[in-house]
Amino acid sequence: MFPQAVIFDLDGTLIDNNSYHIEAFRAFYQKIGKPFSLDEYKQHINGRMNKEIFNYIFNTELSPEKIEAYTNEKESLYRELYARHIRPINGLIDFLNELEAAKIPKAVATSGIIPNINFMFEHIPIRKYFLTVVDSSQITIGKPHPEIFLTTASKLNVPPSACVAFEDSFAGVRSAKDAGMKVVALTTTHTTEELKVADFIINDYSEISLTKLRYLA
Repeated sequence: MFPQAVIFDLDGTLIDNNSYHIEAFRAFYQKIGKPFSLDEYKQHINGRMNKEIFNYIFNTELSPEKIEAYTNEKESLYRELYARHIRPINGLIDFLNELEAAKIPKAVATSGIIPNINFMFEHIPIRKYFLTVVDSSQITIGKPHPEIFLTTASKLNVPPSACVAFEDSFAGVRSAKDAGMKVVALTTTHTTEELKVADFIINDYSEISLTKLRYLA
């Protein structure tokens, strides 16, 4: 059977942008005088909500005003760095069209913020494919908690067990798995070995098709 719905993360999943997020975080860390490492990014930052990220970075419970200020600073830099380079991951548009032709509902479930979501849709006109977009403002607990995927499945009116999720981060894969979904992981940030908990692993969307998805649902 084919999945009843397909849910996509955004960063590292619809667009291969994590190197630009890393560059923006590296600059932010330098400004506050803290060392930055890629391992730390993978373990504690990638895929998580900004309020959790900045509380982690400063090792304290920051005020909402501080979190908003730090978020705006870092995300503005990210958009500035990435604007000239933004493009969909290879094969994405063809895969979305294949799902569309099969009338399979699609959604985005992202820990990102609305300005970054709009930034992507302004540069890559794919909003029309998605019935709903669930972002960090609509949930209380970020990935790896399953809330965001459970919320998205509910908005699609599809049981989580009938959904396939596409993710790239440790936190995202764990979130979707704990929601009861099958997960296809992209190797935009982590290695195949690091993502082995996923049900299927791809480098880009040229390696996936609706036919292959039916064996996951």
